[in-house]
Amino acid sequence: MALGFFDGVHIGHQAVIRAAVEDARQNGRQAAVFTFRLPLGSAMKGGRIQTDAEKHRVMEGLGVEHYMEPAFEDFRGETPEEFVDRILAGMFRAKAVFCGENFTFGKKAAGNVDTLRQLCAERGIRVEVVPMARYAGEFVSSTRIRAALQAGDIPAVNAMLGRPYRIDFPVEHGKGLGRTLGFPTINQIYPEGYMLPKFGIYITRVRVNGAWYAGATGFGTRPTVNQSGEGPTCETFIPCFEGQLYGQAPVLEFYEYIAPSRKFDSLEALTACVNDAARQALAYFAPEQLGPDGE
Repeated sequence: MALGFFDGVHIGHQAVIRAAVEDARQNGRQAAVFTFRLPLGSAMKGGRIQTDAEKHRVMEGLGVEHYMEPAFEDFRGETPEEFVDRILAGMFRAKAVFCGENFTFGKKAAGNVDTLRQLCAERGIRVEVVPMARYAGEFVSSTRIRAALQAGDIPAVNAMLGRPYRIDFPVEHGKGLGRTLGFPTINQIYPEGYMLPKFGIYITRVRVNGAWYAGATGFGTRPTVNQSGEGPTCETFIPCFEGQLYGQAPVLEFYEYIAPSRKFDSLEALTACVNDAARQALAYFAPEQLGPDGE
């Protein structure tokens, strides 16, 4: 079993999960993950980095066979002893558990890796503590990924995640201004509780109907045309795609931050900026990165 909250399932989390999966394969056992759910508005772990569906997708790709994700409220009051007895030994009949060096558990985080080792040893469960991963000389953490996302440092975000940062929120109706100006956009709104990237323009890649397209994404409050104080939107122009995607949830991957948000003097200047971002996006991707999806 791999233990943790795993928000982002970053390269450090992946190391813990892979270790559990590999150990299960070597010993003829099954690989499981125990994690938990928090309300989207909870401040306990910071803004959410990914959707639950993305979390599950990545874990499945790592070889996880069983997955338990109760609400945090369902077990937050358990002592470390109760957690080990009820969850690890009782429900899962765990033979080995894997966690990171900073793992805590039990009521008010009373248990740490030393507590886990002691309690599990008394119950015949092996404990493996996986060293924390590093990027650019510093430990990788979900907190550090949130800071990089807020700073617009997408290469750092993607390096620490071990894959491109992505969203898959449903496409909603906008005001249709982009279509009028010759660059129709898809509008995806971040739900409350998610970590927001830095306002600005990004090179992105969009998966639509089983194929990948280059995209130019503007995230922010649209200062040139926003007259009503609306909140931030995530609008993507897909230069090589025609069609409407309302109600669908295309995958949007972020690759580079290329310019800050600003108010343009005219709609013509706004259009020129969007078209320039689209040209940069088309030039960014190699031919094999676009077209039919290999996932």
